[in-house]
Amino acid sequence: MPILPALEKGFNTIGIITKSTIGEETEVLRKIVAIIRKYRKNLLFDVHSAPVVTGGKGYEKAEIFNKSDLVIVLGGDGTILKAAACISKKIVPVLGVNMGNLGFMSEIMPYQLDEALKKIFKKNYKLDKRAMLRVTQYRAGRKINTFLAMNDAVINQGLFARLIELKIEIDQRKVASYKADGLIIATPTGSTAHSLSAGGPIVHPSLNALVITPICPSTLAIRPIVIPNNRQVKVTIQTQRRGAYNIGLTMDGQITIPLEYGDEIKMRKSSRQFYMIRLAPKNYYRLLREKLGWSLHTRD
Repeated sequence: MPILPALEKGFNTIGIITKSTIGEETEVLRKIVAIIRKYRKNLLFDVHSAPVVTGGKGYEKAEIFNKSDLVIVLGGDGTILKAAACISKKIVPVLGVNMGNLGFMSEIMPYQLDEALKKIFKKNYKLDKRAMLRVTQYRAGRKINTFLAMNDAVINQGLFARLIELKIEIDQRKVASYKADGLIIATPTGSTAHSLSAGGPIVHPSLNALVITPICPSTLAIRPIVIPNNRQVKVTIQTQRRGAYNIGLTMDGQITIPLEYGDEIKMRKSSRQFYMIRLAPKNYYRLLREKLGWSLHTRD
């Protein structure tokens, strides 16, 4: 993807978003900040990095995106997912620096940052555009919550292995009503996350699709389905729960809210998109081999 006109002016303000435990890696963070400061850019620090670097309070993630031209995320995939949930309509590219474990979405390691910034400031990069999922909760016909997710939205009952009855509609057309441990609605980016563990397909991130994956359905005929992402998926909770056994809706494994009988969850592709900086063409199939442990002895 070429550089967008909105980014032609360059990156004058850089936001720093880090994992919550960055205080345990103070020296690494300070070295990274020293590298960035060599380029004489205005830096904004989030609430986790600011106390370490400046002693201040820092900015919330949404403020970082609103005020920055480029955001550098230091952490693992979870840190990137938390950041993605806070994007605005403004186009702000993200450079992921892997300081976690899996690093499925991160572009570089910390020791590669200096060379990466040289390329970025010379506009020698490409943008990897990822679709976002807008998830809206309705109760008694009234909208009460709206969230963004880059990977998935999951409906289940947490620690309690009891079946939930769900009704699924696509563009107001009934698809099925069934009982299962839960349900996952995933983007192509999220197809290699929870959905894959539940038996869903791997979908290339460039495809305009959504994946609907049931979790352990009581009927074997209920299978995962891939649909165009310009459709709206509505899930209605048809199980009445008693006591403390609540059904929950979780976005990207980060935010969970309780659901009640009759709640409707509507999901569709968001008008907002997440832009990740890529410094070299990505071999998606090599990434799958490396991260999922396929053919570990294959070199190319």
